[in-house]
Amino acid sequence: MPLASIQMTLSNKKQRSKSSELHLGRCLPLPEISVESETGKMYRASFVDREGRTVVIMRPAKQNTSSHEGQVRFLVYTLENAILSLPEDQEKMVWLIDFTGWTLANATPIKTARECANILQNHYPERLAIGILFNPPKVVKHFLDPKSIQKVNFVYLKNEESMKILHKYIDPEVLPVEFGGKNNVVYSHEEYSKLMVKDDIKMASFWASDTKTDHVNKVINEHSVPEVTQQSSLVAAKAS
Repeated sequence: MPLASIQMTLSNKKQRSKSSELHLGRCLPLPEISVESETGKMYRASFVDREGRTVVIMRPAKQNTSSHEGQVRFLVYTLENAILSLPEDQEKMVWLIDFTGWTLANATPIKTARECANILQNHYPERLAIGILFNPPKVVKHFLDPKSIQKVNFVYLKNEESMKILHKYIDPEVLPVEFGGKNNVVYSHEEYSKLMVKDDIKMASFWASDTKTDHVNKVINEHSVPEVTQQSSLVAAKAS
């Protein structure tokens, strides 16, 4: 699937473009999903923030593939499933981006980094409640646009004051130890794979339901055209 199709994605649940082909079977074959998720470089956290919002964790240092399209597709796959899993009373999520261990040696190629930044900033901006950059290098600022940087917080593990910002949004009791919290939970590819299977079923159900809705709306609209035309004529007649 060309990247242009991915970029056509609309984040609103009711307005997603089917031409983006993001649902299971058209976006990523299961084996490719598994490969991209093996190291835990990006996943939906098992905990939520203080307001009950979904937390998506991204860890650039855990990069394990060289596929440009595979990485970009996995990003969209993760975000779309996170959106579909949001509570009914929530429309936004938290992005916790961990740069611990990140170096130029294991850095994502500039082309891929810019593409991912473009997708996050231009196709999902309304879905971001707050962004937390954990131990980020200064160069990261060059990838952020003015609007996005307003929602981003720079947090450093060894800086007590900045850690207070993180704890303001996420309770230390549920936050993993690696992020300065008290929760001993660690990423398990085996467990996350089970979650992805559930996500795939949910996504397939979403598209199936959406297709039925489109069909019903089409039928209703086709049968309502004559009636609308007639009413418009009556209004025009009264006006004259």
